[in-house]
Amino acid sequence: KTLQLEWLNIYFLFIKFLLKGGNLIKVKSRSWRKTRFFRLNDDCKTIIKKSFTSFTVSLEDVDFVRYGRQTEGLQKYTDLSFEDRCFSVVFKSRRKTVDLIASSKEEAKQWVSGLEKVITGMYNLNRLQNSEHCMRKADKNSDNKMTLKELKHFLRQINIEVSDSYAEMLFQKCDTSMSGTLEGSEIKLFYDLLTYRKEVDMIYAKYAHTNGQMSSGDLLNFLQYEQREPVSLEYVQNLIEKYEVDETAKQNKYMSKDGFLMYLNHEECSIFNPAHKGIYQDMRQPLNHYFISSSHNTYLMGDQLKGASSTEAYIKALTKSCRCVELDCWDGANGEPVIYHGHTLTSKVLFKDVIKALKEYAFKTSQYPVILSLENHCSVEQQKIMAYHLTSILGSALLTHPLGDQMPNTFPGPEELKGRFLIKGKRLNKLDAAFNNNTTEDVDSVSEEDEAAEVKESSKKIKLAKELSDLVIYCKSVHFSTFEHSRDNHSFYEMASFKESKAMNLAENSATAFIHHNMDKLSRIYPAGSRTDSSNYNPVPLWNSGCQIVALNFQTPCKEMDLNQARFLPNGKCGYILKPEFQRDPASQFDPKNLSVGPWLQKKTLHLTIISAQQLPKINKDKQTSIVDPLVRVEIYGVPADNASKQTHHIDNNGFNPTWNTNFQFTVHVPELALVRFVVEDYDAASHNDLVGLYTLPFTSMQNGYRHVPLLTKRGSLIPSAGLFVHIMALDAE
Repeated sequence: KTLQLEWLNIYFLFIKFLLKGGNLIKVKSRSWRKTRFFRLNDDCKTIIKKSFTSFTVSLEDVDFVRYGRQTEGLQKYTDLSFEDRCFSVVFKSRRKTVDLIASSKEEAKQWVSGLEKVITGMYNLNRLQNSEHCMRKADKNSDNKMTLKELKHFLRQINIEVSDSYAEMLFQKCDTSMSGTLEGSEIKLFYDLLTYRKEVDMIYAKYAHTNGQMSSGDLLNFLQYEQREPVSLEYVQNLIEKYEVDETAKQNKYMSKDGFLMYLNHEECSIFNPAHKGIYQDMRQPLNHYFISSSHNTYLMGDQLKGASSTEAYIKALTKSCRCVELDCWDGANGEPVIYHGHTLTSKVLFKDVIKALKEYAFKTSQYPVILSLENHCSVEQQKIMAYHLTSILGSALLTHPLGDQMPNTFPGPEELKGRFLIKGKRLNKLDAAFNNNTTEDVDSVSEEDEAAEVKESSKKIKLAKELSDLVIYCKSVHFSTFEHSRDNHSFYEMASFKESKAMNLAENSATAFIHHNMDKLSRIYPAGSRTDSSNYNPVPLWNSGCQIVALNFQTPCKEMDLNQARFLPNGKCGYILKPEFQRDPASQFDPKNLSVGPWLQKKTLHLTIISAQQLPKINKDKQTSIVDPLVRVEIYGVPADNASKQTHHIDNNGFNPTWNTNFQFTVHVPELALVRFVVEDYDAASHNDLVGLYTLPFTSMQNGYRHVPLLTKRGSLIPSAGLFVHIMALDAE
């Protein structure tokens, strides 16, 4: 309690500082520096910037606050002497980062720490606190009393539309003093009536067999029978100690209804299995035995024709657990190579600045290896500069020699390669040369990178510098002809890149051969050049075929990126997921399109009830009267036989506590490859439905029983307080 008190004191000091605000210098270029007044608004959720025209920024849109000259803009437009006075506000969307300079080091740190604490606090608000915050806002004249008009305003604020007669009935029921306003215990009664969850009451009553309360034994029965958790009585008593809010119940080792609701809303009762939250898979298998989270055109913040290239795009991808990034390298001014989408209007970023950003951020989210996929269009002179920057900046983290003292015949595992960078690109000779002192010319010709050649429908030769060639160890780029040719002519470390159409064709017509190819080698898939808007293809058929490096445009929020983030949600979000055994066993005859009997066929019947939702966000925040009409769709993605979609009816005008109690049943043949996606939409009869929130996870990471499903925005940010309440039972099918 003493520590909590100290934290609260510090928290309120920062709040006080931010509410007061102050002048900061906003930096856009070397010549554009303007002093602007910033402060935290009274709602503690938005920042107001005052100049000639004032505007507010929602803290929900902020990805993170970064101290120091760590953005491209500050490094380019400020001197080293400003290092400890600078900080940046980085947004989740494609909105430009705001670079700022404070008057002192202390002030800059106060802004950074204060904003971080407010953002963290905002997301940690539980459902009760969030609604109470809205209730306080509804009390317009701050007299701690609520009129009928204020009550109606509050209901709209929390996304629930009721008729005037219902609001009046609820008001009169709570106005026991007949004063015409609600105050004190009357407001509490109103809140209790509003937040009453009949579905939770029914579950509690079913298992509370000890004087109307749940004893330790009752709770154990609930967990073992309903939740299908093989837990002990000791585990149950720890849950009571952790979540019970009534001290008497806690002492008697009972769980009250309030404590039960607290438990249902926390991690133990989430749909995502907490046992899969950390790294739990074998990380010593060969590298090609893993799906690897991979990005295409990683440098782009926007589209492929005129979008901005930025180191920030790499940082964002890396913080999303991406482990394979792409660098399109071209000759730049002053002898310095640049990265951009060639022959387009996309902006350029220095190659060395990207390497510095990679060095700084590559292993903050995950310690497992990062593959740098080079698309090399540079002259020999600038290739040598590339090699110099890679070796001098990355240092010992750059893998420049195979592990061990003799020529390997298979990949090392992610565990052995922790904290290392691997270069993917062209190489002038075989990897054996690293052991037997074979030499090549300092410069020789190789075919152009596969991706560039695909765009032009022809493959020209380019000169390759030995210095760059020698840095390619386990990921040598080669052209793909046929599976037979690769088997007979290519070593394990020689890998091909496939345009999506070619890869999809192979996955459709030669899936088993593709799977066996990927048992020995790595495959990289990339979007077609015709996707100028940086849209994405469906990665699932490629994973079904055992492809490891299925590269997507991370900057584009879409269903395909949801699926990608779901695939890499378990195993500590480390960016590596061990492929199922049947995609690694040479004797396997698994064909995702034509399922036969085998270890992959672990047929399950998924019984799923969509019970209710809580505190769904407004879609149109600018319109106070806008209330959502929610529906829920459940989608399964996996082998073709498992792909399915079903949805509930919509609920009119209720985003606060809509109830469906709709039952679905799905048959899942290959659960190890299946993903389950929950989508909440605002029904609209006249146009397409708007997205309210979504959540996707692997089938094998779902927990049985009564579970809460968190909801994310289309960009993958958690929506505070919102969620679905469901019942899940995945049973072996007969």
